[in-house]
Amino acid sequence: MGRGRVSAMRVGMLHTVPLLAEDFERLVTDAAPGVDVVHRADPSLLARARVGGVTPDVEADVARHLADLRDAGASAILVTCSSIGGAVDRAAAELDLPVLRVDRPMAVEAVLIASAASGRIEVLATLAATLEPTSALIQAEAARAGVRVSVASTVIDGAFDARSRGDDAAHDAAVLRAAEAAAGRGDVLVLAQASMARALTGDGLGVPVLTSPESGAAALVAVLDRGR
Repeated sequence: MGRGRVSAMRVGMLHTVPLLAEDFERLVTDAAPGVDVVHRADPSLLARARVGGVTPDVEADVARHLADLRDAGASAILVTCSSIGGAVDRAAAELDLPVLRVDRPMAVEAVLIASAASGRIEVLATLAATLEPTSALIQAEAARAGVRVSVASTVIDGAFDARSRGDDAAHDAAVLRAAEAAAGRGDVLVLAQASMARALTGDGLGVPVLTSPESGAAALVAVLDRGR
């Protein structure tokens, strides 16, 4: 992202992986120096979604966190977890400010790339709870664009557990192996979770690989810039 024109504004971020807060803040403030970022982190949202899906209690807590960020002075909010995307959309409808899903810009780009080729999108995730929200979002964006795409989804066994026990090398290696296997099956690879972004750097797989942190942060900065 290039440097933007936004300054002296506050944005909010809701995380389910607290360690991502620093990365996202850096992406936003590098592009928009002077923007103040207020964070809310609730790992229990993801833990509960893994077990029972996006239940009413998860939805209620998502809505509460978003309202808290609004009340803290945020003029726009970025939610950095894809697994709770449906709850984010529903809660956002009740707020009077922009609330962005981190994976939506990535989904839009995936549809654009695939629709210009064979229409095949491969989605990789380390959590099963992320696959349905991401796949549904991609199909919704395809419908919005008036095109048809096919979405194939794969959960990378063992990668999330490796990350949970602090073995980032094993996590990244598992993601790379899965990406190499999927590269020949689709026009574009989508890494469903922001936490997967560091696992793949550079080109070399023969197809575009999309991750959500940079495009999600760029979308947040763009919303602020339009509001000036």
